[in-house]
Amino acid sequence: MKGAICYYSGSGNTALACRYLAAKAEDIEFDLIDVTLAEAVDTGAYDVIGFAAFTDFFGPSQVFLDFVGRLPHQDGKLAFVLSTHGFISGKMLRAMESAVTAKGFRVVAGHALHTPESYPPMIVRGRANEQAPSAREQSAFDTFISELRRRLLNSQAELSGAGRRVRIGFINSLMPGRPRTAARKDMGDKFVDEALCTECGICEKGCPYGAIRLDPRPVFDMNRCYGCWSCYNHCPEQAIYTKKFRGVGHYPRPIDLLKEKLRF
Repeated sequence: MKGAICYYSGSGNTALACRYLAAKAEDIEFDLIDVTLAEAVDTGAYDVIGFAAFTDFFGPSQVFLDFVGRLPHQDGKLAFVLSTHGFISGKMLRAMESAVTAKGFRVVAGHALHTPESYPPMIVRGRANEQAPSAREQSAFDTFISELRRRLLNSQAELSGAGRRVRIGFINSLMPGRPRTAARKDMGDKFVDEALCTECGICEKGCPYGAIRLDPRPVFDMNRCYGCWSCYNHCPEQAIYTKKFRGVGHYPRPIDLLKEKLRF
């Protein structure tokens, strides 16, 4: 069986989870597709399409929604959704499922994986969750992968009657929806410490919304920004800051403990 996992990963946590899933899902050959590098995907080349993204302000990032929106309409193509989250997942899985289902995919499974926090404000507040996932949470992820593999390798007859497979907890169901621009407002204006900036261009190249240009230092277009914190997290000199946060709470890549837990 051939599959693709289309993922959006800001800090690398989601990408790591996808590689772990692909390695553990025996008998299913998965290609991993970074949605920030691919305009679309040839869905006809695969038996199943996975969609994975991190929880961004209690929902899917605009990058993820735009990618799904560009895909051609499907006729019941099998799909699954995977989200990673720090503090809480909220209605992320439901929102992912709705976006994917609206394009004609048939979602047969979904899972939310607790990972270390990559959102600087939460890290600064002491909620880094560096021990995530717990042993129970990792076991649940392994169970999800095994069950996903079983479902996909079962006969089409069994899957033909599959209804909603995505479940979220009671607390997550109570989380209100937030507009995509809420994250930008929460982050606020961004500034550059000229004494630290080396004009390397990493922030410009890494911005998934094309909201940064060098002149010669970073200039931010707040009309295009969605407050994803990528520029803040990935600046190697920590030269980018906001009114509330400067030089603290950075999460540029998965921590060693997470990499050890998701070793494959």
